[in-house]
Amino acid sequence: MDTFECIKARRSVRSYSGRDIEGEKLNAILDAARLAPSANNRQNWKFIVVKDPELREQISAAAKGQKFVAEAPVVIAACAVNTDHVMTCGHPAYLVDLAIAIDHMTLAARAMGIGSCWIGAFEQEKVKKILAVPDSSTVVELLPLGYPSEWPPAKPRKSLEEIISVDGW
Repeated sequence: MDTFECIKARRSVRSYSGRDIEGEKLNAILDAARLAPSANNRQNWKFIVVKDPELREQISAAAKGQKFVAEAPVVIAACAVNTDHVMTCGHPAYLVDLAIAIDHMTLAARAMGIGSCWIGAFEQEKVKKILAVPDSSTVVELLPLGYPSEWPPAKPRKSLEEIISVDGW
């Protein structure tokens, strides 16, 4: 699947088949995150791969009871190791860096027929406790991964004319 096909085919998957993700495919998805760019190449991240069903159940409960989180065979907790670096533009670097890394993972997963869903609806302190994340770090997103029971249809998107302007607002 070429890059643009992959981007067009990516969906938020909330229903998984129960099939395990092969180790080499999971490693390729994680490697896509490792290869992502980051501010000053700091690679200020840690990815916790959660396979244990009991931990996934606990994370699901901390994610507002979203059942599909526990049903995915893998949940990746994308964590920032350090939250102090602020880019010149005024934004915290860790948020941008992890967004890029997570997006790399979602596209790598989709290219291999694996679904994913960005999860920002979770209780930070509960997830940190479940996964023993140190106080100095933060969980930015959760990423369930698994073979979908079905691929959801595309959602409507705004036209380019609605979102693009040239040489100013």
